[in-house]
Order: sequence, then structure tokens, then C-alpha cells
Amino acid sequence: MSIEVGSIVEGVVSGITNFGAFINLPENKVGLVHISEVADVYVKDVKDFLKEQDKVKVKVLSIDEKGKIGLSVKQAQAKKPEEQPQREQRGFAPRQQHEGGGFQRGEGFRSGGGDFRRGGSRFGNAGTNASFEDKLSRFLKDSDERLTDLSRKTDSKRGGRGGGRRR
Repeated sequence: MSIEVGSIVEGVVSGITNFGAFINLPENKVGLVHISEVADVYVKDVKDFLKEQDKVKVKVLSIDEKGKIGLSVKQAQAKKPEEQPQREQRGFAPRQQHEGGGFQRGEGFRSGGGDFRRGGSRFGNAGTNASFEDKLSRFLKDSDERLTDLSRKTDSKRGGRGGGRRR
């Protein structure tokens, strides 16, 4: 079996580093599984997922001109359609839509008025289907209005625009 990009092969873990794991492949070749390709969840330490001499199935992601082989363990694993999303597995309550058009976490979640995680709070319901550019322009417009209001309030306390204080 030849090693080609996109193929799934079986190998043996030959070494573990802080950035990934080296895998001995057929035809006396060695590839690297980067830490980001070890599992579908956050990997702080590769040793939590792999040990030396483990047999693993890996997908060949790349082979460069120098012969370096990039591998992935997580892409070689078949996805199960009945799997729950990671957030629910970790005990997070599912997000529920509230009347403001944004989303709110399950029971017990309370936020202040300026919580950036709540969609549609300051910018109305138009933010849910708007493009990034539309959201950005709305944000900039709102920001300019707030700065203008703030500068008016502070200028009136100083006695108007221009010239500094006189003694």
C-alpha cells in the first residue's frame, strides 16, 4: 500500500514531543501528527491521548517536496452522527433563543446590559442574518454616536469648544 495524500494508513507511535507525535508508517517512512490533529477536543499534552508503541490509524494530510509527511488522527476517525456536540458533553446547558433575538444560556445565566455574547442586544434583530460588513458598519455608527454624545457632554462642562481654561 503506497502512502498518498488522503489515504488512511495504520502506523505505530515512535516518539512524542510537546508539538505532536511521530508515527512509523509502512515502507519505512515516518510522519508527524501535529498536536492540533490528535483529537477533536483541546489537547494540552499529547501524552494524554497517545503513548509510544500505540497502533493508530492516521490520514495522510500532506507530503512535501522534502518527503515530510503530515498526518491526522482525528480526521482518520469516522464521525458518529448520533454524537452530541462537545458543549453538551461538558455539562453546558444548551443555548436558547430569547425574545430579543439573541441567544441566552440555560437557567441561571444573567448578564449585564453590555454583554457582547448576547446577539441583537444593542443593534436590534437585524444582526442575526447580516453580513460581517453590515454588523461592522452598524457597530462603527453606534460607536461614533456614543463618542459624539460623550464629547458634547464633556465640552459643555468645560465651557464649549476650542480654547482651554482661562484663569
